[in-house]
Amino acid sequence: MIVNQSEGTDETLAALTVEEAARRLSIGRTLMFRLLSQGAVKSVVIGRLRRVPVEALREYLTALSTSDMA
Repeated sequence: MIVNQSEGTDETLAALTVEEAARRLSIGRTLMFRLLSQGAVKSVVIGRLRRVPVEALREYLTALSTSDMA
């Protein structure tokens, strides 16, 4: 298991909590919840838990970088 000591996160996870996703983007959890509610970042519900797929963060960042180029 690969653990980033500075963040204490497992980099092999496929889905993150909202707080973990916010930390990965270096934003606050309030902004992360706003991005989720606006649909800017996709999330999934597993049982009663909301999780953010790591791929959804990559897609969000890609969309941001391509919109900056336009």
